[in-house]
Amino acid sequence: MPDITSLDNHTRDGESITNVYSSSFPESSLQDVSGPDAIPGHPLGVKPSGNALLAEENLRAAIGTFKSLPDELISMLLESLDGPSLLRIGQTCKAFYAFTRAEDLWKALFIGSPPTSFTWKGTWRSTYLNIPPSKAAILDCSSLYSDALHRPFYCAHISLDPYVKNIPARNQIARLSNLSPEEFQDKWSDKPFILTEPVKEWPVYRKWTIDSLLSQHAETVFRAEAVDWPFKTYVEYMKNNSDESPLYLFDRAFVPKMGLKVGQPDEEPEAAYWPPPCFGEDFFSVLGNERPDRQWVIIGPERSGSTFHKDPNATSAWNAVIRGSKYWIMFPSSSKLPPPPGVYVSDDQSEVTSPLSIAEWLLGFHAEARRTSGCIEGICGEGEILHVPSGWWHLVVNIEPAIAITQNFIPRTHLTAALDFLSNKADQISGFRKDVQNPYERFVSNMRETHPELLEQALAELRKKTEGKKRKWDEIVHGKTEQDGDGDASGAGGFSFGFGDDGSDVEVP
Repeated sequence: MPDITSLDNHTRDGESITNVYSSSFPESSLQDVSGPDAIPGHPLGVKPSGNALLAEENLRAAIGTFKSLPDELISMLLESLDGPSLLRIGQTCKAFYAFTRAEDLWKALFIGSPPTSFTWKGTWRSTYLNIPPSKAAILDCSSLYSDALHRPFYCAHISLDPYVKNIPARNQIARLSNLSPEEFQDKWSDKPFILTEPVKEWPVYRKWTIDSLLSQHAETVFRAEAVDWPFKTYVEYMKNNSDESPLYLFDRAFVPKMGLKVGQPDEEPEAAYWPPPCFGEDFFSVLGNERPDRQWVIIGPERSGSTFHKDPNATSAWNAVIRGSKYWIMFPSSSKLPPPPGVYVSDDQSEVTSPLSIAEWLLGFHAEARRTSGCIEGICGEGEILHVPSGWWHLVVNIEPAIAITQNFIPRTHLTAALDFLSNKADQISGFRKDVQNPYERFVSNMRETHPELLEQALAELRKKTEGKKRKWDEIVHGKTEQDGDGDASGAGGFSFGFGDDGSDVEVP
């Protein structure tokens, strides 16, 4: 057993850190795999906290005064330290060594001050410290019991199969071969569905793979959440990481970066892809270059994805899978329905709080969600495209490494919802350039020039909705209104939540 104080010695040389490591355990010695879907043992041997009840030894006793603090608080305190400080405190005892090995600590340091050049080495810690994987020390911390340390590792290795298979028939997302614009507008604009044929006509469907993109765009820099990496670096990360929530490449500027042409093939013969005709109507197009962000390329490894959210600015969206497959679970949004299980929303819906990772939500809430009214699920496979209606909650996770293209749009049936959002939730508007002042007025002005009749219809619906909110508020506060009764307000029923069943979906102010 090496002297723990000899581990992680380092010196700063400009922007790099040079480390000398010794290893007392091979990387695989603490693994315990008993089946194809079994969770491997924690690389340091850390166990869930419940195991401490029968343990004869607990390494936590060695951290002195800190042992009175919850593990979560210790982790929060360590977040305030820089790299050298984490290394020094990690040298004091095995328990602190395990706490300072938490990947989220090193990921935050890397993102906060990324090296000018680096090679991905399998973990955020090794990459930040520039440690060859073979030199990463593994100490036996098998007498340390901590959910805070064990659970992220556990969540990073759970099998997705129990959650994405055996979808109840009542929950299945509808699957169609194709839709006409008229069919979409009449029957499907408010429903999620999967189309199985249109994407297979796209040139990118025939040409794009990870390897083909790598051969053409290895040095192209793409946005992957909080980092901007050359594609070759992201592919190295994609193929070799153990993050609980793997980075998701999600780039809004991929079309110019990749030199792509987009448009209907009869108008743009060299188009790489085009929206299916049923999604062709998009009223944000009246803003031209002032429109908000609308199209993204999405690439990620298995387990990467997006936790529950609604699409921005009350838009609808389509998501086309070029390679791989994605699992979707979705819920309608309504003032009469709560958000999905495990999701908590502020009164104005501007703040959404949910578990930190997709895996943690699956572990804790998926079974309840599957039984919840309105839940629908499905797998969008290679060459298929999924419709996300405006306002629907959705979580999506890659079942395997995947490439996808997504685009947001405003169809005719959701024009009123978009006007309502832009007018009444200005603080939640996103995706516009900073120089675009008052998006609502810009949008209304341009719509009045290009689609005056549709605009007036939508504004009339919006006024009716606003009046409905006021009327319902008056009913709550004052009881029956004069118009609804015999003019005698003295006999009103007082405070009431009896909204009736008019099919409307309005929020009480």
